[in-house]
Amino acid sequence: MQQIKGAVLKSRLGFVEEHFGKDGLRRVLEALTPEDQRALKLVFTSNWYPFEVGKRLDDAIVRVLGHGRPEFFEKLGEASAVKNLGSLHSGYVTEGDPHAFLAKAPTIYSMYYETGRREYRKTGPASATLTTFDAETFSAPDCLTVIGWYRKALEMCGAQGVRVVEEECRAKGGSVCRYAISWR
Repeated sequence: MQQIKGAVLKSRLGFVEEHFGKDGLRRVLEALTPEDQRALKLVFTSNWYPFEVGKRLDDAIVRVLGHGRPEFFEKLGEASAVKNLGSLHSGYVTEGDPHAFLAKAPTIYSMYYETGRREYRKTGPASATLTTFDAETFSAPDCLTVIGWYRKALEMCGAQGVRVVEEECRAKGGSVCRYAISWR
């Protein structure tokens, strides 16, 4: 069973509370089963949690606060990058060298997900691809958080005009999740 770090869940819960207040967080949690509510009551950033709990949390956030718009998760990914790369994982930010940052993608992936791997490939002076292989579980909202997370992370490295496009998605029938990234 695929698992994710508590840091991922905490980022989502923190984003909801920061942008929608305690009432918004309460409404999202109430949309979940009592079992999921218990699991999310006390989340530790370094513990592993079932990916499915995160997926159900994502679905509840989209339903309750995102008005059914899954692109809401790009903003959540951006906020997560600011929070994590601005403090806990600030050592990964490589000012002025987006490729050096992207080269750390395999290590960063393994910090948040228990199975699978993410590969980086430089495709040009200001472009690259990231491909996620062998993840046991996946979801379209999670892929959208990846898009927002990497876009903001690259901006934190000094890249401008960052564009992240998911070219292939397992949640949409693809064999991998592949992101084409470019900047100026």
